[in-house]
Amino acid sequence: MLAYLALYAFFGIIAGLLAGLLGIGGGLVIVPILVYMFNLQGFPAEHIMHMALGTSLASIMFTSFSSAMSHHKHGAVKWDIVKKVTLGIVLGTWLGSFIAAKIPTHVLQLIFACFIFYVASQMILSSKKTLGEKPLPQTLGMNIAGFGIGILSSLVGIGGGTISVPFMLYHSVEMRNAIATSAAIGMPIAISGCIGYFFNGSSAANLPEYSFGFIYLPALFAIVVCSTLVAPYGAHLTHTLPVSKIKKFFAFLLLFVGVRMLVTAVW
Repeated sequence: MLAYLALYAFFGIIAGLLAGLLGIGGGLVIVPILVYMFNLQGFPAEHIMHMALGTSLASIMFTSFSSAMSHHKHGAVKWDIVKKVTLGIVLGTWLGSFIAAKIPTHVLQLIFACFIFYVASQMILSSKKTLGEKPLPQTLGMNIAGFGIGILSSLVGIGGGTISVPFMLYHSVEMRNAIATSAAIGMPIAISGCIGYFFNGSSAANLPEYSFGFIYLPALFAIVVCSTLVAPYGAHLTHTLPVSKIKKFFAFLLLFVGVRMLVTAVW
């Protein structure tokens, strides 16, 4: 167990550095790591993806809170937006965890692989983002958008930033505020998703020891502690390293991960 904890800690450091350096949401990095580690530990194949998604969302509870509070101190979080989408987010993420519980691991891997391809292509092809001119929807429209963000976030184990930031930019929210508000939106996504994956996994048979529903506690502890400690250092490196080049390299690495997961799911 100590050897596995050391590996989780090592990957937690990598996840934290990338999150701080590139602004990459935790789930995008953590889910493939967890899938690799759970396979290495010989966990039941039918539960691997569910546990990776549940554990990823549980870790995002901590990282999104820390990030949101940091942005809040700088007055960047648009809390009015957070309030308007929270109900839809909670319902969508909760429903998404129930949907995911009924989907086989290989299908969830296909969904995640497709999502990785989308994110990687955006990172490779993206140019300077310009603001849209449309105003934000009213409360009902915001909750509908939150519902969709919540479902997809739950199915791929992320805090929703890769979806919510483009949504806010399209509706004329400044980039600085969109990123900060996205961090705050990650909290209800993570909390609701974590509860959903615990609830759905609590009755699952043949789960490994130290599982809390579909959440694997040793991985959660090691990854959260290490990624939280090194993320600020990763953010500091953005001022000294060629981030745009590193981001494109990471995008191609994501494509490799996506292809590997796609092959695993289909084969």
